Amino acid sequence: TNVFAYPGGASMEIHQALTRSSSIRNVLPRHEQGGIFSAEGYARASGLPGVCIATSGPGATNLVSGLADALLDSIPIVAVTGQVHRRMIGTDAFQETP
Repeated sequence: TNVFAYPGGASMEIHQALTRSSSIRNVLPRHEQGGIFSAEGYARASGLPGVCIATSGPGATNLVSGLADALLDSIPIVAVTGQVHRRMIGTDAFQETP
């Protein structure tokens, strides 16, 4: 299984776990948009859902164009984003995603 994951502070624990996995291949894109469109291409070519991981805030919003494209073309995509710690939600924390 391939995962297209661009690391960031709020998603770092996921990325660290990926480095320890022997069954998941992490592909590092240069940008979150590259990751989501790579996941979409993977889904189109393989017939399997594409998986993309990004951090919170701008990392998450950089996935929007690819998610919209996948939705309109009925391409199965799983997008995972980080988030600030639960106790920080609603405090306007750095890169908090509402």
